[in-house]
Amino acid sequence: MATKKNNLCSFCGNESDQLFSGLDGSLICYDCIEQGHKLLMEQEAQMARDEEKQWRSSVQDMPHPSQIKAFLDQYIIGQDEAKRYLSVAVYNHYKRLLQVTRNDDVEIEKSNIILVGPTGTGKTLMARTIAKMLKVPFAMVDATVLTEAGYVGEDVESLLVRLLQETNYNVQQAERGIVFIDEIDKIARKSDNPSITRDVSGEGVQQGLLKLLEGAVVNVPPQGGRKHPEQEFVKINTQNILFICGGAFDGIERKIAQRLNTQVVGFEASQKSQKVDKNDLLRYIAPQDLKSFGLIPEIIGRLPILTYLQPLGKEALRKILTEPKNAITKQYQKLLEMDGVTLRFEDAALDYIVDKAVEYKLGARGLRGLTETIMIDLMYEIPEKKLTQYTVTREYAEQKLQKDELFRLQQAV
Repeated sequence: MATKKNNLCSFCGNESDQLFSGLDGSLICYDCIEQGHKLLMEQEAQMARDEEKQWRSSVQDMPHPSQIKAFLDQYIIGQDEAKRYLSVAVYNHYKRLLQVTRNDDVEIEKSNIILVGPTGTGKTLMARTIAKMLKVPFAMVDATVLTEAGYVGEDVESLLVRLLQETNYNVQQAERGIVFIDEIDKIARKSDNPSITRDVSGEGVQQGLLKLLEGAVVNVPPQGGRKHPEQEFVKINTQNILFICGGAFDGIERKIAQRLNTQVVGFEASQKSQKVDKNDLLRYIAPQDLKSFGLIPEIIGRLPILTYLQPLGKEALRKILTEPKNAITKQYQKLLEMDGVTLRFEDAALDYIVDKAVEYKLGARGLRGLTETIMIDLMYEIPEKKLTQYTVTREYAEQKLQKDELFRLQQAV
């Protein structure tokens, strides 16, 4: 700092008692520093207003729920009810963000959603697909790595790190994003009596999630929590962040069956119980079933929209193989097309793959593994053989899968 009198500011030319000097000898007074700071703050505020205006104008043409569902239909077979719930939730999320008047008597609350369904029914795919058409930041996170604060693992605040990364650390954009939490069932309480042992990856995590789901100002470590303890936290308000949770909840059908049986009282009630579809008990899922499974009531209350995904039958699995834009068979046809080979699948071969997927009870996710097993040798040999076309027959598919099963049995022995 320069303290000599009769010195002139290099910027405004006025004389000042105290001046700050630069490396090149230039001087600046307090008034110029304050004026420069004010201009910078006004510029940042104007940029934020311009960004908000641009975003609002971009979402004015937000597709309606029916249009969102139509987009999902291009990639996902069946699950109409779940797609309807998800489409409405996302559409309402946009309208809520566009609510200009905050002092209105009617304040729209966000409706977080939870998707329940067996593995391989399309929960994660549904989230990935809807992210393709969103104009808000979208992040997918996994609940399996979370533990209670102070233990090895990730804190619940780390869920928002991915959202920050998607927005290039723009907090204003992140605060109106959507977070999909996968494997939410893995943090269910392991015991009916939480006082016996410390459930560091179950109930403790659920309690930590409460403030995120409902809405609070959270300190988020931008580079991950415990690996960089010296970093400064970023404050994010989760009030306008929509949370979509998904989980398989393996075994929850038993909870549903028990609840339905306990409600049978008298002859008329027993007649009603006979109408229950025992092969699709998930359609009768209720919040109390999630509580019986191990979710605490507080977190269930913050996930007000509950819907299910149906187990996939043979017909749906058959369509998944060929009909969606990113169908498994289309992916392999595209790969071999790059080598100049036209690939076809016999209907009998596709039916065989579906039968095996049903036998293994892996859902749509199993289709990829089975097809990969069938195609691995073919994709290894075709570039050398310089073929122009190839047809996968049922006999070829059976041969490759039986060879793989025999190999695994030999390895097990």
